[in-house]
Amino acid sequence: MIDRLYCMSSFLMYRTVADPDKSFGAEAPRIWRDRPDRRPVATSEELEAALRESVESALRAGKKVALALSGGIDSAILARFLPEGSTAYTFKCVVPGMEVTDESPAAALYAKECGLKHKIIEITWEDCERYAPLLMRRKGAPVHSIEVQIYKAALEAKRDGFDTFLFGENADAIFGGFSQILSRDWTVGDFIDRYSYVLPYKALREYKLVTEPILRHVRDGYVDVHGFFDKEYRPESTGSYLNATGAADMQLLLPFGGTVLGGPLDYERVRRGENKYLVREVFNRLYPGFETPPKLPMPRAVNEWLKDWDGPKRPEFWPHCTDTMTGDQKWLVWALERYLDLLDEDA
Repeated sequence: MIDRLYCMSSFLMYRTVADPDKSFGAEAPRIWRDRPDRRPVATSEELEAALRESVESALRAGKKVALALSGGIDSAILARFLPEGSTAYTFKCVVPGMEVTDESPAAALYAKECGLKHKIIEITWEDCERYAPLLMRRKGAPVHSIEVQIYKAALEAKRDGFDTFLFGENADAIFGGFSQILSRDWTVGDFIDRYSYVLPYKALREYKLVTEPILRHVRDGYVDVHGFFDKEYRPESTGSYLNATGAADMQLLLPFGGTVLGGPLDYERVRRGENKYLVREVFNRLYPGFETPPKLPMPRAVNEWLKDWDGPKRPEFWPHCTDTMTGDQKWLVWALERYLDLLDEDA
């Protein structure tokens, strides 16, 4: 069912169309739904075995696997399961005349430790303008900012002869990596305000407040935050990776996504500073004595790229609605306006 108001609002709140039966236009958006065969893991030993088996199974099947290597521990773990001489790609956003978040030095340490070839993929704003329309048309919806860099890197890996792109994505959602949000209990209203990327009434003249993804995880007035991340956030994020790699005709390998926590998350450990504790135990075994760099999100220089953007001009949006927004929030509004323009162009 075409319900553009719902889809616009849902995208701003969750970066996805939460209801698979609704669409922006005649074609339903590509929305990834969870796989039913996830392997329960209750210990770090079980997790390590599951991850190793996932990577080695792809290699035994003849897949030509390239690794997306960040400066974090999730992709570093996967690097240990690849043969020496394999290739790792690290994304680096570029803003002329400015220094922005750069994971490549930390990633280079892991690549050297594991004997991997290391290639840097530079991402510019021009890449966003060039590739976003293609990715949006394929998805049938606006896109997350990471899709551009995944797509550009996947094109490079494809040219280098690889057919499968390996990522450490999903570890945070499954194993308790979002420590700031997991640090307290959340009532429904507070969680809606905290989690929503952009509350739709702050950008749209007409909107719908889309709450069902959160309400599905309410227990006795509080939100089951870990359940929300695993069942709602993770499919949204995975869909972005699938769209970007698929557009480059590459297969996606997410070993963490093939697992599920075999028991309740230990909130006390997370709140004591041991976020993603099972993953960290695996990392410490594979990299004994290795000093881990600070946790960084996948680099997206949206603060710098959109610093001077005047905001949306279409009538669906409030003028100046992005004046006080962060770069990530501005991207969502920019992407939504750009996709609405594409719908008009294609009509």
